[in-house]
Parts: sequence; structure tokens; C-alpha cells
Amino acid sequence: MDPALLREREAFKKKTLALPVVEKRKRKEEDEPAKKKVKKEPSASTSKPKEVVPKDIYAYKSLAGSSTLNFSVLAKIVKHMKQRHLVGDSEPLGLEDILDETNQLDIGPRQRHWLETEALDNNPKIEAIRDATSTKYAFKPPYKIKGWKGLRQLLDKSDRDCKGGIPIEDIQESLMNADGALKKIAESVITITRPQDKKKILFYNDRSVLLSVDEEFHKLWRSVAVDGIDEEKIEEYLQKQGITSMQDLGGKKLNPAQKRKKPNSRKGKFFKKTNDHVADMLQDYSDK
Repeated sequence: MDPALLREREAFKKKTLALPVVEKRKRKEEDEPAKKKVKKEPSASTSKPKEVVPKDIYAYKSLAGSSTLNFSVLAKIVKHMKQRHLVGDSEPLGLEDILDETNQLDIGPRQRHWLETEALDNNPKIEAIRDATSTKYAFKPPYKIKGWKGLRQLLDKSDRDCKGGIPIEDIQESLMNADGALKKIAESVITITRPQDKKKILFYNDRSVLLSVDEEFHKLWRSVAVDGIDEEKIEEYLQKQGITSMQDLGGKKLNPAQKRKKPNSRKGKFFKKTNDHVADMLQDYSDK
């Protein structure tokens, strides 16, 4: 091998080993975290403080779980006002007095605002009494009656006005000692249980409209068996006996006139053409 090439090879090795390659890599690795730190730190001119939105203390509708708390507070108030009314204490109270009697003075301003502006005003069982300086609340019963005489007059008026019966629940909410009042007028009341919801309904039993019927007519009425006989057969039997039954006096229902179908104006104008491809070959043989 040429000695000149060997000398060049050895000189190249010495030169490459003399290069500080490892030291340069270390410096690059040490400079990179410093650059990252500089990038993360925002400058004073570009940084903006976050805007803090003030919370609305009366925004009770936007709070999670607030509706359950609100209506539990309202339910206690309505129940307490009803009990006060049923024991004869019908004096109206302010909101602070109501919260004091129901042990709910620890509720927040959102619930107080909701009670004053919405809940108590719109509740059908609470009556708001306002004057120039304050607002007070009282229980609003379905009927304003006092004693068993007032109850009998209410049932009598409902019967004369053809309004029907009155639910016993409304009587119990309106009248103090409703059970005792119902016992006193038991002969003037008819109680019927409504089939759809099993509620008891009170009707006035007006004895002045009762008719006295002889026992002979009672026996005749009970002796007639009408099981399995429809109305047409009963009417036919009465006509044979010379008794005219009551006819339906209502107007007859007229069947709606059927609308005539309009003739199809398109019929005849458009038809399907066939054999167009042999139109020039057709001949007329009508003369022959």
C-alpha cells in the first residue's frame, strides 16, 4: 500500500478526533430548556387579565338543584298557612313572619326574591294582600264559609244554580271542623264516590222536590221485568197498549251532501300512441 495514503489516513483520524463533537451536543441540550422557558413566559404587553363575571344573586333559575329547594320551601309555607286557617287563625302575615313560623329564616336572597315576586303571588292557595307600605299573605280556601249553616247554604246554592256537587276535599280545606259540620247536615247531603278518581262528592238533598208515590205504584213498577228487552221492544209494547211514548224532539241529523266529482278535463286529450314507427306504411281500406 502506498505510504503517502497511509499518512493521509492517519492525519484524517487525528483531525476528526480533535473536533469537540460531544461538547457541542451538550451545549445544544442545555440551551433548549432555556429557550422553552422563555417561550412559556408571556410578555407583560401581550398578557390580559381574565374578566371575572359577577354572579347574580337573584338568578335562581340557573342554579343546579335550586328548583327542588325552592318548591320544598313553598310547600312548607302553603301547608303552614292552611293549618293556621283551619284552626281559626286567618290573620295575614308578612314574608319574614311566615319564614319565622316555618323555621326557614336561613334561606338565601334568591329564594326570598322568588317567593316575593313569583311563587306566593301565583300560587292558587295563597292570597296576597297589599297596601301602601307592605305585602302580607293569607291562605285562600276554595270556599269562604263558616259553620255548618254556611256549608248547607253553599250546597243549596250549588244545587239551585245547577253547578252539581262539591268535592269533600274542598270542604275540608275551607271549613274548620268540617267533619262535625257534615254530621249536623247529614240528612241534607248525598255523598257519591266518583268512579274515575274515587273522590267523594257532596250533593244537596232537597227534600222539597220529593214526590210521594203510593205503594201500589211501587209494586207495579217492581213487577215489570225488562231484562233483555231493548228500547225498541219497549216502545212497540207501549204502542200496542195505546200508550204513546216520548219521541226524540231533537232535530234530525242530515247526512252531508256528497260532492260530485268533477269530470276529468284531461281525459281524451292525452292518449297513448302506438305503432308510430310504421305510420308511413298504414293504408285506408274503408272504401273497399
